[in-house]
Amino acid sequence: MLVRTSKCASRIALLSCVLGAMFFLSRNARADESIIKRPGDHPNYSVEIEPHLLAAFFRYGATGIGLGGRFTIPIVKNGFVSTINNNVGIGFGLDWIHYSGCYYGRWYYYSGCYYNSFWFPVDLQWNFFLTKHWSVFGELGLGIIYSDWGGYYGPQPCCDRFGCYDCGPSRWGLEPVIFVGGRYHFSDAIALTLRLGWPYISFGVSFML
Repeated sequence: MLVRTSKCASRIALLSCVLGAMFFLSRNARADESIIKRPGDHPNYSVEIEPHLLAAFFRYGATGIGLGGRFTIPIVKNGFVSTINNNVGIGFGLDWIHYSGCYYGRWYYYSGCYYNSFWFPVDLQWNFFLTKHWSVFGELGLGIIYSDWGGYYGPQPCCDRFGCYDCGPSRWGLEPVIFVGGRYHFSDAIALTLRLGWPYISFGVSFML
């Protein structure tokens, strides 16, 4: 139970830092001139390349960390709504998440097993350009998943609130991916990008080429 409590505390601390940073940056954004009612007044790019770090809190009883990347290609440069400043793209990605432990049964934390997941998301990204420095987006799509369980000390079961799994056999799956996020644009070509949703959060740098 002490391990579980400490892990919950670390998750809450990380989320608090992220939310605090978003609040601090949003206060600075108020000084920017709004461009949401200027259709087409946004960076004109052919592809967005976004390497990022990520963390997951919702699967297999343990916090996962990893890294990945996303490529997004604009398909509608002036967006679905012609009266506001928006565009739409198709995103493709590869994300790797490593979980260093899991739960044996429902409550007892067991550190003798690990879990790796490889996500291949394909989604629709809808961007809204609020100011010269700030944009927000929503993403909806599907992710192909390759899962790999293993035991440091031999086969062990990995369990979470949804059920138990045998550590060892690899498997493929398909799940929805749902995100909301925001960017701070240093220029038309470089931005910091934060993404929140299922199944993880990510923070990286976007290069708009």
